[in-house]
Amino acid sequence: MSQRQLNIVGQKLRELRSKRGYTLSRLAAKCAILGWDVTGGTLAKIETRQRSAYDCELFILKKALGAQTDELFPDRMDRDSLIECLNKP
Repeated sequence: MSQRQLNIVGQKLRELRSKRGYTLSRLAAKCAILGWDVTGGTLAKIETRQRSAYDCELFILKKALGAQTDELFPDRMDRDSLIECLNKP
């Protein structure tokens, strides 16, 4: 049985972070400056879709990465994956 995916932004978050040359620790430090005390481990869980990302966290991630909101979301998403995220426990 596959593990339940808890967000749809993980892959794009990883891509944006890598594109900017940020380590997980550096991104965590930038988030802390913006008011979110997060660890690199927590960010890794978001990137691997093992943890949900709240709207306020997405806002801080967007700011920390200097990204546009739509850059955090996949360009396309299949229906089954979207429904799985919506129906998480």
